[in-house]
Amino acid sequence: MSSKSTINKEVFTPNDEKMLAAVQVKRRTKKKIPFLATGGQGDYMTFICLSVTNRKPSQLSITKVKQFVGSSAFTKRSMWTIDQLQQINGIDPNRDCPEFDLTFDNAFDQWAASSAGEKCTFVQILHHTCQRYTPNKKPEFVNCQAKLMGEDQDVVVRCRVFLSKMRKELVVQHGHLRRQGNSILHTAADSVTSAVQKASQALNERGERLGRAEDKTADMMNSSEQFAITAHKLAMKHKC
Repeated sequence: MSSKSTINKEVFTPNDEKMLAAVQVKRRTKKKIPFLATGGQGDYMTFICLSVTNRKPSQLSITKVKQFVGSSAFTKRSMWTIDQLQQINGIDPNRDCPEFDLTFDNAFDQWAASSAGEKCTFVQILHHTCQRYTPNKKPEFVNCQAKLMGEDQDVVVRCRVFLSKMRKELVVQHGHLRRQGNSILHTAADSVTSAVQKASQALNERGERLGRAEDKTADMMNSSEQFAITAHKLAMKHKC
């Protein structure tokens, strides 16, 4: 079982709550605490958890949970209602980063998550949950990436609607062009057929003319041969 599943089972389920998100963090500015109340050394893991009650009306809470070195148990250390959360500072709106700040009515904490991805997931779920469960007073989200606030999703939705509209228009135009293309192809085919027929006719006519010319040439050659034979006979008669 993962640490987050164990936290939900040990810390929130007994109180009729459900953990929605958790992020493992370390302070960016360390506090000097040589010994804890339990008497052990100050080595521990810290989780910032978002939870909601199962009973109605739903109540959101942010809880700091710790696990001390050498112990398998998770301990609830601090808790704030969502109404006490004033601001979430994502530090850098242009890139993924593990740092974030939480400002409450009576506390201010600067955290660094174990990874940028874990921080982004926590902030995204926190924002979505606040939009769902807190219709009146909502905490302020500053320096957070648009993708975490759902703004990119709105853009994606608008793009999908636009592309769907364009697709429908293209389908209609494609059908029109297809019908028009078929008409053009038929016209082109008719034109080609007509051109072939004209070319064949011209070749036939040319062939006929060539045939007549060849016949005339043959007739002229025959006439010439006959004239030459007659001339030769006359010349021989006069010579004799």
